[in-house]
Amino acid sequence: MVFRQLLILLIVLIATTLETRGQNNGCSTLGQTPATAFPVCGTAAFDQKSVPSCPGARIPVPCNDGAPYTDINPFWYKFTCFAAGTLGFTITPKTTTDDYDWQLFDVTGHDPSDVYSQSSLFVSGNWSSNPDKTGTGTNNYGSINCAGPTFPNTNSMPTLIQGHNYLLLVSHFTDINQSGYSLVFSGGTASITDTIPAALKAVSPVCYGGTIKVALNKKMKCSSLAADGTDFAVSPLPPGVAVTAASANSCASGFDLDTLQLTLNGSLIPGNTYTVTAANGSDGNTLLDNCGNPLPAGQSLSFTLVAPQPTPMDSMVPIGCAPDQLQLIFKNGILCSSVAADGSDFSVTGPVPVTVSGVSMDCNASGYTSVIRVNLSAPIQTAGNFKITLRQGDDGNTFYDQCGLPTPSSSLFFMTSDTVSAEAFKASVLAGCKIDTVDISYPPEDGVNQWLWVFDNSDTSRAQTPPRHIYPASGTHPLLVIVSNGVCSDTLKTSIVLDNEVKAAFEVPNIICPRDYAQYKNNSTGPIDYWDWDLGDGSISSLQTPTDHLYPPTGIETSYTVRLIAGNNSMGCQDTTIQKIDVLKSCYIAVPTAFTPNGDGLNDYLYPLNAFKADNLVFKVFNREGQMVFQAHSWTDRWDGRVNGGDAPAGTYVWFLQYIDRDSEKPFLRKGTSILIR
Repeated sequence: MVFRQLLILLIVLIATTLETRGQNNGCSTLGQTPATAFPVCGTAAFDQKSVPSCPGARIPVPCNDGAPYTDINPFWYKFTCFAAGTLGFTITPKTTTDDYDWQLFDVTGHDPSDVYSQSSLFVSGNWSSNPDKTGTGTNNYGSINCAGPTFPNTNSMPTLIQGHNYLLLVSHFTDINQSGYSLVFSGGTASITDTIPAALKAVSPVCYGGTIKVALNKKMKCSSLAADGTDFAVSPLPPGVAVTAASANSCASGFDLDTLQLTLNGSLIPGNTYTVTAANGSDGNTLLDNCGNPLPAGQSLSFTLVAPQPTPMDSMVPIGCAPDQLQLIFKNGILCSSVAADGSDFSVTGPVPVTVSGVSMDCNASGYTSVIRVNLSAPIQTAGNFKITLRQGDDGNTFYDQCGLPTPSSSLFFMTSDTVSAEAFKASVLAGCKIDTVDISYPPEDGVNQWLWVFDNSDTSRAQTPPRHIYPASGTHPLLVIVSNGVCSDTLKTSIVLDNEVKAAFEVPNIICPRDYAQYKNNSTGPIDYWDWDLGDGSISSLQTPTDHLYPPTGIETSYTVRLIAGNNSMGCQDTTIQKIDVLKSCYIAVPTAFTPNGDGLNDYLYPLNAFKADNLVFKVFNREGQMVFQAHSWTDRWDGRVNGGDAPAGTYVWFLQYIDRDSEKPFLRKGTSILIR
């Protein structure tokens, strides 16, 4: 078990360097990836004689043990459920000490490589570390058995859905022994056997009949196709003409085919009717389906060879928003080398000038393409009817199809839409003193017919003019705008910013010394056009910020109330705020000569009085033995006559006071004594 866990960690380090979509380095054998899975039939055993090494990739497994599950040394199998029911199967290693794991996926409507990323495709799986046989059976062992020896090798039979497509992964955990296994489907009630008889579906000539396409009604084994073409007879053939080969493109990367090509060593005669007949080929059979059932010998279909016609420019991919490329689709292959690379085979006309800048194509191994992409020098952003015309290019021709026929000059029409802008919305604000009314709408332009408004990340509307919104007169409110005309769309993230609330606010020192000027700072916000100050001593001002003000000396500490009224005349809005200023009797710094810390609220503390303008202050108190009993760096920190939690004894104490005078910036050092009275 420890060895298995260590090996799992090594495997995941390798797997993380690989593509997570199943394109595994070293997995080159057919069947080792989901895209090249073996097709299997429920009526026969599948014998896997050896298991090639393959590093594997991570797959989602519904286990919460933190183990990295990978399709290490895998083979994949594909099948379709033809009758719903339970699936029974057994994997039997040729060496009983081998440990095989497996997982079943429902890939209906999915790309096979989605098994590496989509956990929802999981149907059943067994990753037990126990060796020997594994699979599904009648005993109920659940749908998932995770890694480790405590989990059984057998799962309960999963239920298959008729018409759904499935992939079965068989993973061999270690490279120590690769002697193979057998896979047998039995015991369940579902049918994964295709009972539809094999039949010819269609036959059609290519160009002058030198190649004949044969379509079948179901998948057939590539291994049953005779490469010399003897699985089919074509009659009546012109003198000297014979079938020389048969091939299927899908067999290069898979195990089965449903379309193949017969190659003749000559051409057929236009206007004549020919018959393609299935026969036992040089391999001793006709085509066989994945269950070994043959295409009946003697079954035939006929076609009449019609002289090939030039391939027209007859369709294009639907136009999207602001197209800078037009994709033309051709029903027959177009010779890539006959298409002018500079795009001179094409011109585009319409309500605005359009310039073709070139073409691009994806050509197959034979040098043909069915799609030509016409590139434009700039996107078409204007709505209108346009026409693309095929003409003789700078290379002296239009272009040629797979039959060697030139495509005639012709035109296709297409329609574009205006681009749209979410920023085109209109907003108006009916401002109030405390609340604002906001109206928003989108103008009738650019064919926009779809709107989505999201106010404050929650309130939505799809109307061209959403309901009006009531907001406080100051604040920021997120707004998402999405508009579309069915082809083009645009999104804007913005905010509704309201700042018309009149808010009075100011700063002033709340304590000042006699003969010091009070300085005011106006912090009011909003569209203010008048200010009304009452400075509390009979003085008034209409300035935005009053000049520095000297309050009259009274010989005692005096409190003044400063009031500010800020307003907007046109809106009829105003706001009022007040603050108090205490003008002290004196700002002379003095330390009391005695104090009585008895809690009566009178002279209970020792500290430097009136030290409002003392910067970098240090105040220290020492007892008669020279021990420091108190230290402060702010004049508001006061000694309460206690030391180490207990009352200091009555007596005389020495103090030192050091500071810098804020006005003169001169340093001062003062010392003295004070009596603690109890």
